[in-house]
Amino acid sequence: MPRSKKTKLPRRKTAKAPAASKPPAAPARKDVAITAAKGRPMLTWVGKRPLRHVTAFPAQHVETFDPKKEDARKRGGDIWKDWPDSYPRGGLLFHGDNKEVLAHLLASGFRGKVNLIYIDPPFDSGADYVRRVSLRGPQGTVKLGGEGYTLGEQLQYTDIWANDNYLQFMYERLLLLKELLADGGIIVLHCDWKKVHHLRCVLDEVLGAEEFRNEIFWYFYNKMHDDRKDIFPRATNTLLVYAKGEARTFHRVAIPRDHAIKQLKRVKVDGVLVNLKDEQGKLVYQESESKTLDNIWAIPLIPPADAAQKTDYPTQKPEALLELIVQTYSDPGGLVLDAFIGSGTAAVAAQRWDRKWIACDINKGAIQTTSKRLQGIIEEQIAEARKARQVALAGTGEDQGDSVPTQLSFAVYRVNDYDLTVHHEEAVALACEHIGVTRVRTNGYFDGTLGKRIVKIVPFNHPLTLLDLGGLKRELDARPGEDRGIVLVCLGKEPAADGWIEDWNRLRKGKDTVNRIEVVELRTDERYGKFFQHQPARARVRLGHKKDTTVVEIEDFISPTVVERLQAQAGLLKPKIDDWRAMVDCVLIDPDYDGKVFNIAVSDVPERKSDLVAGRYELPAKQCGRTIAVKIIDMLGEEVLVTLHPKD
Repeated sequence: MPRSKKTKLPRRKTAKAPAASKPPAAPARKDVAITAAKGRPMLTWVGKRPLRHVTAFPAQHVETFDPKKEDARKRGGDIWKDWPDSYPRGGLLFHGDNKEVLAHLLASGFRGKVNLIYIDPPFDSGADYVRRVSLRGPQGTVKLGGEGYTLGEQLQYTDIWANDNYLQFMYERLLLLKELLADGGIIVLHCDWKKVHHLRCVLDEVLGAEEFRNEIFWYFYNKMHDDRKDIFPRATNTLLVYAKGEARTFHRVAIPRDHAIKQLKRVKVDGVLVNLKDEQGKLVYQESESKTLDNIWAIPLIPPADAAQKTDYPTQKPEALLELIVQTYSDPGGLVLDAFIGSGTAAVAAQRWDRKWIACDINKGAIQTTSKRLQGIIEEQIAEARKARQVALAGTGEDQGDSVPTQLSFAVYRVNDYDLTVHHEEAVALACEHIGVTRVRTNGYFDGTLGKRIVKIVPFNHPLTLLDLGGLKRELDARPGEDRGIVLVCLGKEPAADGWIEDWNRLRKGKDTVNRIEVVELRTDERYGKFFQHQPARARVRLGHKKDTTVVEIEDFISPTVVERLQAQAGLLKPKIDDWRAMVDCVLIDPDYDGKVFNIAVSDVPERKSDLVAGRYELPAKQCGRTIAVKIIDMLGEEVLVTLHPKD
C-alpha cells in the first residue's frame, strides 16, 4: 500500500506577510436550519426525531502554531478564495462536542465547502477506551521501592450505548455533515460489523441510496486473533463511501503485483475500451507489474514497536489507511474534515498530502495528541523545503522557489468551553463512586441511578446552567414514558438555575410526582462531604538574559495528579521522582503573549517516550514582548500556564 514518509512539496507561490493579526470575532450564538433527510429506506428507532435546526455557539481562539510567522489571513491562491474571512487560512482544530462544532462551522461560512469527510465514530463496541500513560525517561517509569511503575491507563471515552440512542447520535451528526459537504463531495464512514447494517440504512436516508459508491474492507492481516472456536476471526473494518452529487473526485490507485503477468493491451476508441491489434491483426500483449486496487485494502495495524507512528491513543488508525483515503477521494488543495479526530491521523494525512483540513474532538487528550503530531509534521515540511531550496541554490537540483504546502500553520479553537481539567469520563466515575450512583452504560443521556431516581452528571468544566436544564427538558420530552425523579450532579450552579428548578418543581409536588429535580452540588453539599480538592500542576520558571538573548528556564515542576496516581499504585511506599521532566509531556512557549491566544513559537515535544524536554530555552530578545507565556503539559494532559514579564 502507498505510504508517505517524506512529503514532496508542490509548486505554489505564497505571499509573504507580517506576523499574526487579531483572532477572529466569534459569531453570535444563533440557530442554524438543517435540511430534512429525504432518502429511502428510512430506519426507525425509539426516540427518532428529525434535526430541524441546531444552536451555533461562538468559538474561542485559544492557540496558534505558525512557525514561519506568516499572516495566515493573507495567504493567497485560488484554493483559499472561498475560505471564510473570519478564520485564518490554515488548519483548524476544534475542541468541543462535534454536534456543536459542526453547527458552528455551518454558521461560520463552511456550508457546502468540504470536499472529503472522513469519520471514525464510536462503534458501539461496549468498551471503555483508555490510553496507556507512562512517565518520560529512559525506562518510561519511576522507581518505587525497587519496582517499576507507570501511570497506568487514562480513560478517554466510553463506547457504550443503548441501540436507539446510538442511532439518534449518528443520525443527527450525519445530517449536519451532509450540510457541510460540497456538491461532488465524498463522505467515508469507518465502522465495523456491529453497526454497519444500521449505519448504511441511515446513510441511505440522509444522503440517498443512489449516492452509495463503495463498501471497502480494511483487512488488517497482522491482528492477533482470539481463541473462539465457533467463528472465523474478524480481521476487517468497513468503510462506507457515499457521494453528494455527480462531479465527484476519484483517483484510481495502482499497487504492485506479486509477479508480472501478461495481459491484453487495450485502448479507448470513441470512449469504449477495445483490444489492441498489430498490423497482422494479432492481439497485442503487455507485461503488467501492477494492478488497480480493489475494495479489499490490506493494510497492517500499527505494530507496537512503531514508535514513530504509535501515540498510545485508543482506536488509532494507521497513516497508510488515511493517506490512501485522502489521495483517492480528494485533490491537492481540497478541504478534508474529520469530526472524530482522535489521535489526529486524518489531519496528519491531509497535511502530508497538501490538503486543507478541519478537525474536532470533545476529548482534550485527542486535541493535545493531534496538535503534537501536526507540529512535528509541519516542522518536518519546513525543514524539507529549506533543504530543497539549499540544494537548488547549490546548483545540484531543481529550484522550487517559494513552493510550500497548502498551509504550514494551524489554529486551535474551543466551542462552548469544553476545556476540562479532569476528563469527563473519569469525573463521572469518581462522582458515581463517591455518591453511590449505580452506573447505567446503556443510556445515551443519563449516567446512572440513585435508588429509584435517574442521575445526570453535568460536565465539571462549567457550572450547571440554563443550557444544561434546557437540554434535560428536551431529553425528557423525547422520553414521554420516563416518570422517575432526577438527580443532577454538578460542581456548582449558576444563580439563574435555582429559579428554573424551583419553577419546574413547583408543578411537581406530592408523593407520586413525575420528574422532580434534585441538585447535588459537590462543592457545597454537606451530605456528601468533600468530593475532591483538585490541586493543579505548578511550575517555577525563571527568566535570564544573555547578550541579545532571553533565557527561559524551568527550575521545577510538580503535578499532584501524577504523584497521586503513582501513590495509589505504590501503597505505603512514597513515590520518588528524581527529575521533574519525567512528568512533563511537552513545553510550549509564546514570547509575546497577548493574554488571549497562545501563539506557539517554541515547541519542545520529544520524539520518543524515553526523551525528556530540555527545560532551558534561549529566545531572541527582540522577539520577546511584555509577557512571555510558558505552557507545560504533564503526562496526563493537564496544562499549567506560567506568565513572565521580562521588563519587570
